[in-house]
Amino acid sequence: MINSVEEYLAELKQELAGSDRATIQDALADAEEYLRTALSNAPAGTSEADALASVLGKYGTPAEVAAAYRQIESRTAPAFAARVQAEPAVLPAPAAARDTRHPLVRLFGVFAEPRAWGSFLYLLLAMVTGIIYFTWVVTGISVTGSLLVLIVGLPLAALFLLSVRGIALAEGRLVEALLGVRMPRRARFAGKTGIWQGFKNLVTDSHTWLSMVYMLLQMPLGVAYFSVFVTLVSVALGLIVWPIVAIATGLPVLVTSAHEYYAGGLLIPIGIVAGGLLLTATMHLAKAAGRAHGALAKAMLVRL
Repeated sequence: MINSVEEYLAELKQELAGSDRATIQDALADAEEYLRTALSNAPAGTSEADALASVLGKYGTPAEVAAAYRQIESRTAPAFAARVQAEPAVLPAPAAARDTRHPLVRLFGVFAEPRAWGSFLYLLLAMVTGIIYFTWVVTGISVTGSLLVLIVGLPLAALFLLSVRGIALAEGRLVEALLGVRMPRRARFAGKTGIWQGFKNLVTDSHTWLSMVYMLLQMPLGVAYFSVFVTLVSVALGLIVWPIVAIATGLPVLVTSAHEYYAGGLLIPIGIVAGGLLLTATMHLAKAAGRAHGALAKAMLVRL
């Protein structure tokens, strides 16, 4: 018999062992919110164990809830999840890793993959979000740190830490939408704790500080992503377009102190092929970088 919410959550977490970490967080958040809300509305004088037994008759045992979440996960993959490499919850690992497409299709088919374009878009946006996150964290730490000696310091610090948790959840939704990596869709339920206990929970929870570190890392990573991919795309498009423009306008392709080089002969097909290959490699690199960043976000923003 389960005698407390904590015991139920521990059993539910055990039943979900092997599932996606984000799925486990969502399941625990939903269960904790439902159970604590139901217990708070139980008749006065009812013990927690008795009230919980009544509530679980409607909500379900940990095994039943875990089975329901696994079934839901098998039907609701992230929007840009890989089509060939499905999530482990959907297909067994050996089948999920198999890609029987022709090598040329795998090479150039990247332009038709939503995940590649989602990754490319995320990597370009990461500089903007990184600057916003970095500015918010640095400003928040500076302001709240300097005001902790005053009575308004603790409330401001609590609001700042709550905002960090909220931004982390929003970033997770962006990661899932564009990178196709399953991220939490629910924040963990805080429960009816006192103000001081709630503040202590925020300060002592490693999830708060990992989220803050992630937000600080997002700016240098975002600048690097933006610089690399804008440069690669610019060079690739230049190799494809400029020889054609040079022939059409009569302008030289390259000007040095001693010579002017004009487009002609094999320069146009060589430029188009080189630019196309570079653009294809850039999309594969974007897909790989998006996968790596998604793994980083999952490691730092998922709380169990």
